[in-house]
Amino acid sequence: MGKDGSPKHHSPFDSKRNRLTWILGVSGLCILSYIMGAWRNTPSPNSQSEIYSKVDCNVASNSPGMASSAVQSSTNLDFASHHQIDINNSGGTQEFPPCNISLSEYTPCQDRDRGRRYDRNMLKYRERHCPSKEEQLYCLIPAPPKYKPPFKWPQSRDYAWYNNIPHKELSIEKAIQNWIQVEGDRFRFPGGGTMFPRGADAYIDDINELIPLTTGTIRTAIDTGCGVASWGAYLLKRDIIAMSFAPRDTHEAQVQFALERGVPAMIGVMASQRTPYPARAFDMAHCSRCLIPWEKNDGLYLIEVDRILRPGGYWILSGPPIRWKTYWRGWERTQEDLKQEQDNIEDMAKRVCWTKVIEKGDLSIWQKPRNHVGCAQTKQIYKTPHICQSDNADRAWYQELEKCITPLPEVRSPEQVAGGAVEKWPQRAFAVPPRISSGSIPNVNEEKFQKDNEIWKERIVHYKHLVPLTQGKYRNVMDMNAYLGGFAAALTKYPVWVMNVVPSNSNHDTLGAIFERGFIGTYQDWCEAFSTYPRTYDLIHAANVFSIYQDRCNITLILLEMDRILRPEGTAIFRDTVELLVKIKSITDAMRWKSSIMDHESGPFNPEKILVAEKTYWTAEVKEKTI
Repeated sequence: MGKDGSPKHHSPFDSKRNRLTWILGVSGLCILSYIMGAWRNTPSPNSQSEIYSKVDCNVASNSPGMASSAVQSSTNLDFASHHQIDINNSGGTQEFPPCNISLSEYTPCQDRDRGRRYDRNMLKYRERHCPSKEEQLYCLIPAPPKYKPPFKWPQSRDYAWYNNIPHKELSIEKAIQNWIQVEGDRFRFPGGGTMFPRGADAYIDDINELIPLTTGTIRTAIDTGCGVASWGAYLLKRDIIAMSFAPRDTHEAQVQFALERGVPAMIGVMASQRTPYPARAFDMAHCSRCLIPWEKNDGLYLIEVDRILRPGGYWILSGPPIRWKTYWRGWERTQEDLKQEQDNIEDMAKRVCWTKVIEKGDLSIWQKPRNHVGCAQTKQIYKTPHICQSDNADRAWYQELEKCITPLPEVRSPEQVAGGAVEKWPQRAFAVPPRISSGSIPNVNEEKFQKDNEIWKERIVHYKHLVPLTQGKYRNVMDMNAYLGGFAAALTKYPVWVMNVVPSNSNHDTLGAIFERGFIGTYQDWCEAFSTYPRTYDLIHAANVFSIYQDRCNITLILLEMDRILRPEGTAIFRDTVELLVKIKSITDAMRWKSSIMDHESGPFNPEKILVAEKTYWTAEVKEKTI
């Protein structure tokens, strides 16, 4: 009642104000409660320096018993009791035992015993043949006794520890050719090769006199039948990165030696399937007495080189049959046989529309045309091989070779580079790749490309606080889900190289764009083993890999594969949802790894988290219990 006894009337404005006050009050209490809960469950750092990882001063020490403390952090997050998810993980999270020491160099998909079951025609038995479900191993591949961390780059180019790869066969078989020498407890790589007795450096100088190797025009190369990859090793100082590949054959551990040296390499073979690279990938291809029968099978292998060469790219051949008039006696072949082989190669090169640049000394060089405008006229003379009708020249995962020329993208003029020209290195690393600027990759444009670059610049700055990127600990780096290659681009100022992997089942095939940026990589299905030896990578990066594969295959086997290829005291960085990282951590704990989950670089409210893990040092022992 009012003072005069009349009823008191409330205005609509008062009612709304009371309701708003009540809503704001309840909201404030909820927010305060959330903040208090988060504060109580987050340990406070004692100092600003504790927010970041502490790196041991002896992180690069060669002492085998000491693992670095690079992944220690006071910001570790514990989600174990709060988040659970069912994932295809039939292997469980029990402690994994070591495998038998006889498996210390096990390569699951290039196992020689399994390979013997397959056809020897076209070397099919040396292609990838992965183990069946019943043959999968749930044990840890051991390092050999007395294993030591490799020499740091660039010393590793010339030296490797004998106990890490205890094979003297190449030092004996290739003694005259100076591939590799044993000096006490280490191997030395003099840089020799079958066709470059003066060393790879002088051999590359000879090539540079014929085609431009130091102008930035040539950046990516492939070395078929690479030996211990000395050609690729000495190209690096000229800012050329080579993908060296060779089969696992009688030349024991040649690819393993290459990777131990810190030189990019893969196990691979020219056989019945395409090499696992996209079309128009490499600026230069090389064969130095690589024993590939270029003239056989209707030129099938030369056709494959044509597919993966960029328009205007070079093919370099040395060794048989080049300069056969001088070497035929030493090669223990008749002059007629060698002449016929070279004639067949010359003829096949014309049929795929290549031009011979020069033949001088031991070297012969051809060049692929920059487009197929003139090739139409060539096809009027040479009817085979015809131009392929395939709709996807980049498809290369378990894809059979075709006896037809991969078509180049259409051009408006004879001077235009098919598919678009690329910048010279190093500008090429951050220039928009032609595949993106032309709209060839669905849902990827220039804006997304530039944004991806900025994201990875920020992330690498953050990673420097988590792992010792600047201390020379890492040389061989793998990005298991490379997308546009932003991770590799952000690492260009460090003395590392990156194997950029694009999952073969990815929604976007971006590997061609990565090569256009001047980086190297490969296709891979992570439900299978990678084509490499054990202990060949120092740092593995896995961004959202397990989100892709959690419903496709057993994630325990993916993690065991990561353990196989990661060196002792190597590091793995995972980015994924909390639920997945909790499951991954439980498995890596059972693999003897030390790991911790951390917040996203943007802060605790981002649902994506980071797991940093280090593989601990341990080796096989003769009396160790094995399975």
